Amino acid sequence: MMPNKKVSLYTLGCKLNFSETSSIARMFEEEGFARVEFDENPDVYVINTCSVTENADKKCKQLVNKALKVNPNAFIAIIGCYAQLKPEEIAKIYGVDMVLGASEKFKILEHFSDIEKKEKAAIYASKIKEVNEFVPSYSKGDRTRSFLKIQDGCDYFCTFCTIPLARGKSRNDSIAETVKVAKEVAKTDVHEVVLTGVNIGDFGQGEGETFFDLIKELDKIEGIERFRISSIEPNLLSSDIIKFVSQSERFMPHFHIPLQSGSNKILELMRRKYKRELYVERVNEIKRLMPHACIGVDVIVGFPNETEEDFLETYQFLNELPVSYLHVFTYSERQNTTANKMTEVVPKEERSKRSKMLHILSEKKRRQFYAEHIGKTYSVLFESENHEGFLHGFTANYIKIKIPYQKELENTIQEVKLSHVDAEGIVEGILSLSLTSNN
Repeated sequence: MMPNKKVSLYTLGCKLNFSETSSIARMFEEEGFARVEFDENPDVYVINTCSVTENADKKCKQLVNKALKVNPNAFIAIIGCYAQLKPEEIAKIYGVDMVLGASEKFKILEHFSDIEKKEKAAIYASKIKEVNEFVPSYSKGDRTRSFLKIQDGCDYFCTFCTIPLARGKSRNDSIAETVKVAKEVAKTDVHEVVLTGVNIGDFGQGEGETFFDLIKELDKIEGIERFRISSIEPNLLSSDIIKFVSQSERFMPHFHIPLQSGSNKILELMRRKYKRELYVERVNEIKRLMPHACIGVDVIVGFPNETEEDFLETYQFLNELPVSYLHVFTYSERQNTTANKMTEVVPKEERSKRSKMLHILSEKKRRQFYAEHIGKTYSVLFESENHEGFLHGFTANYIKIKIPYQKELENTIQEVKLSHVDAEGIVEGILSLSLTSNN
């Protein structure tokens, strides 16, 4: 126990990292630490890293420097994907005291003998082939929603991706254990649970259980009004799942489906497990059963060998698809990936140009999707912050709403009529007369 000591945790990267950081924070609190903000002079910093992009690596170094400016004597521990991939590199960063890999991050307190600054950083990182334990996690603290980790690791070796090297094999708990954790979340005051993982559609791993079986059980849990499925691979998004969501009151009509490229040539080079034709089938099936559904897309620009024609094929493919928004990633070289050895490299200025084109297309798609719903009334889950006099929230189908701030509406679900899209691309809403409050 270290009473009267303060810890600050900072998360880089995905929703999965947020769920894990939150669980690690609760471990510290159980040991008597007070959790504080980054600039509140903590005794210990824990930085949970990502390594999906080159910028995430740089951000880690920047955060260490920032932490040392706040408290030069703070003990600094680096955990997460970057820590698993490059522990020796991180250990050389001035000010770092401890580096913990994929398995060891959940045993962080076992490695604390004291919190004095070290001459040399201690490294605890197993070989990734030895990482096979699943540690359940969920985020707590944001009253509105919780990120629930249902799966970890990945058995897909896409040629651009380091995640299998950083997180290991695909693994998960049983449905019974996962439901038990979800019931813990249901006892908190969150209204929405987002299912997260590296490759959540792969849940089950030949154990006779599937992701479809899991969501059917989660749907029965009392106390959680909304579930959202985070990113799910198109080849794992079955017709059964789509049909189930279309009939469920708790699972939201919102899908985020990675595409990465609209060119079959590039998809093959990326070693993706589908062709563009399957992607079209999935999108059309969703829209047939749920015309109001929101569909988000991940896409990578500037992958090696992507010609101007390949990119325009992707652009046209996305332009014609009834999707709602894009998450655009500019390809960046990652060590120990197959793509890094490919010779037909796209110049960085060309990658940037293509990225801008798709960002503009994404904004067009989002505004078009929002405009289709103006004048309709939807249930909106409002957040718990005052944004310059407005309260923000999201409809079931992920339209961002704002209304004039009223504290009593924080973390409640209300019926709202969608009025118009403002200059910032947010929909202004009008509260319905018959309020349905879920305090």
